[in-house]
Amino acid sequence: MKLTGKIAVVTGASGGIGAGIAKALGAEGATGGIGAGIAKALGAEGATVIVNYATNKDGADSVVASIGAAGGAAVAVQADMSKSTDVVRLFDTVKAEHGTVDVLVNNAGIAVFEMVADLTEEAFHKQFDVNVLGYFLATREAVKHFGDTGGSIINISSILSTDPYLASSVYSATKGAVDTMTFALARELGPSGIRVNSILPGHTNTPGTDGNFAGELGEKLLAGTLLGRFGEPEDIAPVAVFLASDDSHWVTGESIRAAGGVRGVGY
Repeated sequence: MKLTGKIAVVTGASGGIGAGIAKALGAEGATGGIGAGIAKALGAEGATVIVNYATNKDGADSVVASIGAAGGAAVAVQADMSKSTDVVRLFDTVKAEHGTVDVLVNNAGIAVFEMVADLTEEAFHKQFDVNVLGYFLATREAVKHFGDTGGSIINISSILSTDPYLASSVYSATKGAVDTMTFALARELGPSGIRVNSILPGHTNTPGTDGNFAGELGEKLLAGTLLGRFGEPEDIAPVAVFLASDDSHWVTGESIRAAGGVRGVGY
């Protein structure tokens, strides 16, 4: 029970990687398809999970129900993480109902893949507002509610921060910013006992990537993945559980690749 009594906020948790992380933090077996080995590793970690969503209420409610069915505790809270007023309201709600925050998983994000010749200012600002500003806003509010013993902030980045796809220049830039801010915040918040790390998922099957791994591109991506398959949200969740727990008490300022060994594929 590594996270018994802990309060964990997971942004963008209504689907995909965020949902997998939320479920893994909340209770054993909550995520469909988890093998016995992974389930044992995660166990019933015991955190109370605040499942944040922007628009997908049904998805968030499904995650909450799944956690509850497995014996965990969770609640869905709506907030657009790119809007300061929404972020403040989210954490005020958490404080009023739970008193404190122990873990923040910054996961909410969007991706728009287009060549630079087709780049619009709207797409640029939307990605940076959610993927970068949203992380800063959530971190700013979370640190106000961490207890005297500190806490853990986990930023979900991407291997595209170092190995960009074609037409991913803006999205990749946002994830590069996430990795840089991770170390900068780790340095700033370390004296308060707050650890800050990022996870760089590889090619992971989620609703947002549906169809992206088909055809020639998919063959190239798969060929460059040493473990021979695309990832699943359940592959990322155990890394987040490790970083949320005291097992990683001496780990901060790190960017951890969870990518099946993928490196520099020529796509």
